[in-house]
Amino acid sequence: MGVRPRAVVHDVRLKVTPAKVGAGVEDKVTVTVDVTNEGKRPGDEVVQLYLRDAVSSVTRPVKELKGFSRVGLKPGETKTVSFTLGRDALGFWKTGRDFVVEPGRFDVTVGGSSTAGLTASFEVTDKRDRGKE
Repeated sequence: MGVRPRAVVHDVRLKVTPAKVGAGVEDKVTVTVDVTNEGKRPGDEVVQLYLRDAVSSVTRPVKELKGFSRVGLKPGETKTVSFTLGRDALGFWKTGRDFVVEPGRFDVTVGGSSTAGLTASFEVTDKRDRGKE
């Protein structure tokens, strides 16, 4: 059996909710993207999610892979892929002992590689459970 071809993918819509989230343990951000196979054959796509902390107090990676999902698509088919980002994805070890989630803007890029995709932003506030208001 041969290798299944990669789908010709078009990212239709990227949505990040809520736009503002607290730094608490229960706070979460949901990222969804619609992926469509515009090709004439069935194929697969690995949808990748990268996160960038735009205003960190320490030097952070430009992009960190925080999630991925392999999606099989029939010709013309669209599927919605969802990722949930919590405190563990947003924070970092500041002093080796202190895990922190700093307030500020985070950029999310979703696509088929680290160099291509759609980008949206959300803000982490210093208040807990901000997204539940």
